[in-house]
Amino acid sequence: MAEEHRPIIIRRKKVVHKHHGGSWKIALADFMTALMALFLVMWILSTGDEEQREAVAEYFRTPLVVAMSGGNQSSSASTVIPGGGPDSSHSQGERARIDYRMQTRPADVRRQFQNIQRQIERAIQADPVLRQLEAQMRLDLTREGLRIQMMDTENRPMFEIGSPTVAPYMSRLLQTVAPILNSVDNALTISGHTDSIPYAGGYVGYSNWELSSDRANASRRELVAGGLDPNKLLSISGVADRIPLEGANPRDPMNRRITLVLHTEQSAEFIRRQGLLPGDAEEFERLLQEDAEAELGEGGLSLDENPQGFFL
Repeated sequence: MAEEHRPIIIRRKKVVHKHHGGSWKIALADFMTALMALFLVMWILSTGDEEQREAVAEYFRTPLVVAMSGGNQSSSASTVIPGGGPDSSHSQGERARIDYRMQTRPADVRRQFQNIQRQIERAIQADPVLRQLEAQMRLDLTREGLRIQMMDTENRPMFEIGSPTVAPYMSRLLQTVAPILNSVDNALTISGHTDSIPYAGGYVGYSNWELSSDRANASRRELVAGGLDPNKLLSISGVADRIPLEGANPRDPMNRRITLVLHTEQSAEFIRRQGLLPGDAEEFERLLQEDAEAELGEGGLSLDENPQGFFL
């Protein structure tokens, strides 16, 4: 009987569920943050204009170390603090080129020229007379700067045939463009062009060379009359038919044109120094001296001692 009233004890194993941690939550939060940043950047790019997108692209193209050190590449400096003294990795001429190139950011220069280009295009569109000349205008960015070409057609020449006399609509165009070009400090060059048809004006000794030069100079006068500062002018030249339009027949009327170039600072300095950049003259003289010493020995003549002034 005692066994029948014995209590039954049931032992149940208690299972403890351990906590798995929250590392997955951190990973998910990082992923969502990155995704939100991606969509935010995409939204900004979709709503921004061309200049803003170029600024963003230029920012990501410029490494931080290079931007802070002022170098032209990541290997130009080992620290973010630019040091002094000569650069052992570059000759003086090459170092000068790099320093000169880094004075302005290419993206800023490009945006400035694009802004000038848009102003010219809007000014032409706003004038009913100049709007008819739109097909005779070419504006493009080159390594030199902003190039503006004003071309003839068979029915609408920019000058009187065989003459440097400016047509009224050409005068109006140049005087409209002048204040826009004058709004920046960049130097300006003017060149006149002709087609390959020989000049038949009846003047003895007068050719397409003189005609293209006279037309370039007549364009200068119109620009100055429109408000262009004469000090901005760097050169005025006539090249006759030696530089035809790419892909055009040499006798095509479009070759009769006036080309204005609003130069970058580097391009203008290159012209002022007659093809030399800072440091080139010293580097060239050093190479000449080395050649002279190689030919004549250590006691060879120096450039200063050369009485004839000829290159050794």
